[in-house]
Amino acid sequence: MSPGGGEKPFAMKPKGKLISIGGNEDKGTAIEPNFAQKDFLNFFEFGILKRFIKELPAGVDSHIEVITTASSIPEEVGQNYLDAFGKLGCTGVKVMHIKKREEPDHPDMLERIRNCHGVMFTGGNQMRLSMIFGGTRFLQILQERYRNENFVIAGTSAGAMAMSNTMIYQGSSSVALLKGEVKITTGLGFMNDVIIDSHFVTRGRFGRLAEAVSGNPGCIGIGLGEDTGVLVTEGHMLEAIGSGLIIIFDGHQIRHSNIADVEHGAPLSIENLVIHVMAKGNHYDVAGRRFFASASEIQ
Repeated sequence: MSPGGGEKPFAMKPKGKLISIGGNEDKGTAIEPNFAQKDFLNFFEFGILKRFIKELPAGVDSHIEVITTASSIPEEVGQNYLDAFGKLGCTGVKVMHIKKREEPDHPDMLERIRNCHGVMFTGGNQMRLSMIFGGTRFLQILQERYRNENFVIAGTSAGAMAMSNTMIYQGSSSVALLKGEVKITTGLGFMNDVIIDSHFVTRGRFGRLAEAVSGNPGCIGIGLGEDTGVLVTEGHMLEAIGSGLIIIFDGHQIRHSNIADVEHGAPLSIENLVIHVMAKGNHYDVAGRRFFASASEIQ
């Protein structure tokens, strides 16, 4: 049951797929202090983008909508995606520069989202996504299509972090594991019972996700390295894709945590936080909390 007493959303297995991508550093993405910003746009290797296209029902002939809402440089980011998809043979790609809360529910936008085969949320600031799309008909249509159709929703960096119902929106790596430094809010709600973090290895976000999971032990933490992602099928089966690492945090077996007792800013202690490290081809069942080295092990 949900906190409000109703049924948990997506109790039935969704027919659609999610692709959450760890991102790469680009000047359209919000960064933390102490991490140098690269002077070029480089979203992810074509291997992950190719996988996104492969999962779309019409392949390279699919109608794709790129949603640049999270980015501070939406026009530049949108053009880079048009170029990247174009190099891979996709010609049915459009860009949605949705910048204000009143824009998603415009009839033209709703019509486009009803008729496309999949969407890609770009990187940037995930709070822009939750603030602009939360409670809109636009988001409701995306959720309905993901549940009921062979529909693909992808997101990189902030776009990946916003996919879950529980979303990190703030927290510096350097002060993580001090109580209160990691801030949580509600994301776009395509997947329940997970917390997704991006740029995980490069920006040293181990402590950040560990704190988030210790405060929400019913959630599985998914730390996505750059040029790395997870393909989510049936709402709970993860497949590692890309060239880097994915770190899984399982808080269900935590025996001790002082997070409820210490003052704001005090160091946290956590006992028995279970961690798995995934590479390309590994699978993880979020519902059953089981790791599989390959697809052949899944029964």
